[in-house]
Amino acid sequence: MRFEQLIQKVDQAEDVLEASERRVAAQLGGLRDTWREAWTPGRIVIAGLVAGFVVGRAEPLRTVAKGGGLMQLITMVSGLFAGGSAQVAAEGAEQAAASAEAVAGTSGPATATLTTEDEDAATLARAEATVQAARVAVVDPVEP
Repeated sequence: MRFEQLIQKVDQAEDVLEASERRVAAQLGGLRDTWREAWTPGRIVIAGLVAGFVVGRAEPLRTVAKGGGLMQLITMVSGLFAGGSAQVAAEGAEQAAASAEAVAGTSGPATATLTTEDEDAATLARAEATVQAARVAVVDPVEP
């Protein structure tokens, strides 16, 4: 093959490539126009809702996949329940102590041994409530 023939083939290939580039550019312009016309406000809202749903479903899974995310969530929830349980136990102890003191106050001087027993019962109730609150907060944090 002669050198002039090779140059002619290269020129033909360049012409074909330029024609293909023009055709692709025209099709891309048509696609761009069609794409813009297709995005009506209703479709934009629907696309936003779908994207939000997908992100909302993927985010918790991503957090769990990071490692420790699930444990963090469980720890936070158990701490919430443990705090509530400890508060309930402390209020129960205060009520028991108040009722024991009320009984001790109404018994009078004739029953001095009952007053001591009532004070012991109130002290025991406070100690028991404290132990219960500590158990709930430390040992069994998920129990309400």
